[in-house]
Amino acid sequence: MRRLYRSDVRAAKLRLGRHIRVTPVFHTEVTGPAGPVKVTFKLEHLQHGGTFKVRGSLNALLETPADDRPVVIASGGNAGIAAALACAVRGRACTVVVPESAPHTKVAAMWAYGAEVLWYGTTYADAHRYADELTAEREALQLHAYELPAVVAGAGVVGLEIERQVRGRPPVLVAVGGGGLAAGISAAFGARGRVVGVEPKGAPTLNAALTAGRPVDVPVNTIAADALGATRIGDIPLELAQRYGVGSVLVSDDAIAMAREYLWREFRIVVEPAGATALAAIQSGMYVPAVGERPVIVLCGANTDLGTL
Repeated sequence: MRRLYRSDVRAAKLRLGRHIRVTPVFHTEVTGPAGPVKVTFKLEHLQHGGTFKVRGSLNALLETPADDRPVVIASGGNAGIAAALACAVRGRACTVVVPESAPHTKVAAMWAYGAEVLWYGTTYADAHRYADELTAEREALQLHAYELPAVVAGAGVVGLEIERQVRGRPPVLVAVGGGGLAAGISAAFGARGRVVGVEPKGAPTLNAALTAGRPVDVPVNTIAADALGATRIGDIPLELAQRYGVGSVLVSDDAIAMAREYLWREFRIVVEPAGATALAAIQSGMYVPAVGERPVIVLCGANTDLGTL
């Protein structure tokens, strides 16, 4: 496993250039258990494709521009959207293998970007096994949502943007599934910043791995499963979490649902459950900022059915 550093993230930033949006930040207050809490939203849900993951997929393709093999990826949703969009930008064929539980809204987005979508199995792990077989059969390039250095480095460009947009070194709260975004931001910050992973209680991949000292399988039962439904943390994300002291905070599905509804009601911000997970840590009191601290909350995805709000 190749270790990632800030230099890898800086190289990804140069490579991505104008292919991605520099998403804005928004300084505001939100309601917490003891009253108003000052926070900064990183509005990454405004990224192309409605997900931070396009940064990683596109970085992986740009890293080897002469490679024109078709692309295969297993995804519960957003990684497939990102791969489909990245392949459309680069003129590459893309096949996304999704579990039967994949939301129609996300599958429709994959189709819209020209991807072939294949359903296989009931879990992300099932889809990933079939994607492995398909990759060998088609002699394709396989992308991964969080277990490729280029994908993690691309996601880490979010951290470089936060450094330029926000004064000081506030903690950054990030939703964790497979761990790619938290790992990338940690690599971008190095020892100079602090990243806090926020996970649904029904999918505690980072929390379980930090306790065991290695990636372990966890059962997945959460409303955010289509985006945070990995059954174990990635090796690359765990190494970075251990190296830079990324913490884990667990939140309930009720807290996630309330945070999502709050974002719509108070700010007219539409995100999927995963996009509201980091905010849920503040509003539920599971993360309490220190005096004078204004944490950055990454709103990481907007691919959702509007009818569920």
